[in-house]
Amino acid sequence: MARGGFRFWVLFAVGLVAAGFGALILALIFSRAVVAWGFFGTFVVLACLLVVFAWFYDRRQARRRAAEEA
Repeated sequence: MARGGFRFWVLFAVGLVAAGFGALILALIFSRAVVAWGFFGTFVVLACLLVVFAWFYDRRQARRRAAEEA
């Protein structure tokens, strides 16, 4: 039991470090975009990316729902 607990905490720490590096990279990209395009331009680009992601996600979910009904 103690071994499984140790494994959990090691994986948790690794995930936390990975999330920290991911947040750092996103912050660097976001700050560079703000410098290049300003706040409004950055948020427009971010909104467009989110809309594209949402469109792909919705299409995938619609196919899954159609497959479940058939």
